[in-house]
Amino acid sequence: MDPKAPNTQQRTTPQYALYQRENFWRANDGEVAIFNTDPGKLEELAKKKLTEGGWYYASSNAGQSHTHTANRQAFYRHRIVPRMLVDTNKRDTSTTIFDHKVSAPIGFAPIGINKIYHPHGELPVAKVAKELNLPYCLSTAGSNPIEAVAEANGQGPRFFQLYMPHDDELTLSLLQRAWDSGFDACILTVDTWQLGWRHDDVATSNYAFYRGIGADLGLSDPVFQKRLKEAGIDPVKEPHKAGAMWIDNVWHGRAHTWEKLPWLMEQWRRISGGRPFCLKGIQSVADAKKAVDMGVEGIVVSNHAGRQVDGAIASLDALEKIVQAVGSNTYIMYDSGVRSASDVFKALALGAKFVFVGRLWVWGLSIMGEYGVRHVMKGLLADLDILMNVAGYTSVDEIREEGKAGRALEESPNGGAGGGLMTVTSKL
Repeated sequence: MDPKAPNTQQRTTPQYALYQRENFWRANDGEVAIFNTDPGKLEELAKKKLTEGGWYYASSNAGQSHTHTANRQAFYRHRIVPRMLVDTNKRDTSTTIFDHKVSAPIGFAPIGINKIYHPHGELPVAKVAKELNLPYCLSTAGSNPIEAVAEANGQGPRFFQLYMPHDDELTLSLLQRAWDSGFDACILTVDTWQLGWRHDDVATSNYAFYRGIGADLGLSDPVFQKRLKEAGIDPVKEPHKAGAMWIDNVWHGRAHTWEKLPWLMEQWRRISGGRPFCLKGIQSVADAKKAVDMGVEGIVVSNHAGRQVDGAIASLDALEKIVQAVGSNTYIMYDSGVRSASDVFKALALGAKFVFVGRLWVWGLSIMGEYGVRHVMKGLLADLDILMNVAGYTSVDEIREEGKAGRALEESPNGGAGGGLMTVTSKL
């Protein structure tokens, strides 16, 4: 790839594909890429680097992993239709989300307790997100204070994912801290009042919070500090009790209902001056319609990457139906099972406006911290840039338009010509 090609100067987004050339050139300097970004090999290397608990928590899915498998099979069923002799020299990978112009329709999914993957937790992840101008979403189950993550993220676009406690004062404190720290969209996760049944985690008593690990986001909250004092728990002397009390307020096992939503939306809009409020975990058309009727600004179509309900529908299949039902009425995002730029492309072609990526950057963080996250995500950007170039698509909008017209993808049904399913269940 010619690094001096004139189109580089004419593009409105960086030539991310040059990361391929950069790695090809390394051998001339006696180097190689820091590690292989093939998803399967990423997973294998992360397993070698992590503790047993870290590995189980990152890799475990609900039940027999059938939902996780369904996610990967759904991507496999959909096939990209490349177009030739298209002028992609000025292609543009950028998009806009909630008034932020970002490098690509790719964001860092909210994933909790990053300190079990790396001692610095969420901080290097937030830093890389800012460098690449990709949105970062912080989980309520994060293992660093909200304010510290915001500092690491600098001026990067960032959102706050809420697991809503049943303690309203604590909920309001979390939202206020998030807004004061520059997190300007609230994404309420609605599929995780408690964790799904994950065999490996249960079998090994693998719950870091109960060991006093990873609760710093909660322990730094003034309202929760008050609750600890009321309960007579010293977080320094009894970190396991403090951690347990925090996470039992977050993954409390007590469902919220639609009736609570107007209050939460009103409070977030009061605190933020009307910034976007979204729901994450929507999988049915009926729920999507209800959410739109209630006035949410966005929906993340997600089955929590197969970690909550075993035997559920694939998120990609849910996406198609939800886009058809409400796609013109709210901002549709996608999450679950994404492993490559082709997966991002397919979600966009099926109507998503934005795609969140999770386990890929978790593996990078586990393998080599900040450098690992950067390598994985720069590789994903290069993969998308190259895919658009060789498949003949000039912009994110064009992928979506061609997908809507039925020209970007073909679906191979189960048992049909070409085979609908992968012959081996993907570990990923």
